[in-house]
Amino acid sequence: MGFSGELVFGRSDQPLLGAPVFDGIDQSMDTAHVGWPRAGGWQTLQFHGDVIKNPETTLQALVEWTGAPACVASVYDSDVAIVMGLGPDVELWEACLNLEKAAGLWAEVPDDVDDMSEWISTPAFAEAVDRKRAELDAHVPGDAQAALDWARSAGFGHSVTAASVQEVLRSGEVFVEELFDALLDRLGFPEAVDPESQR
Repeated sequence: MGFSGELVFGRSDQPLLGAPVFDGIDQSMDTAHVGWPRAGGWQTLQFHGDVIKNPETTLQALVEWTGAPACVASVYDSDVAIVMGLGPDVELWEACLNLEKAAGLWAEVPDDVDDMSEWISTPAFAEAVDRKRAELDAHVPGDAQAALDWARSAGFGHSVTAASVQEVLRSGEVFVEELFDALLDRLGFPEAVDPESQR
């Protein structure tokens, strides 16, 4: 059973979990977890389950509170994530992580399919996956450039190429959470550091 919920990334001189948008959310370890920090006040939060009802609204409120770019990744069973980013001077953008798994999960199922276990072993399923993969892949160049523009608005990624960001968006990991971290790394944000190593 993988992780399902939201990964929230933003910058604040205060604990990001204290943002007003998170008031009323159970902040126990079972629900909310603070990830390894990145230099400059960049923080990652992990919210399990469906405690964040509207990721886009949460993102907008977080950007308004911090005055800095932020992003939210909605994760489905550690397989696929939809990342949304926003900044004070950057419009909302979206990107999909783990395209291969997404294509398999989101391939269009014909109305006459009664048994999914049988359909996924047919050539028709493979063709449907290929179509979905191509559809998702067509968005990668634009998504990569938008993500890079967002990172640059935060002061990072000026030596990063859009092509290298595309590589991450087209790559795969067993746990999509690792791909989210890899995307932030590739965009030039400071490396996440284990707080225990700083003691």
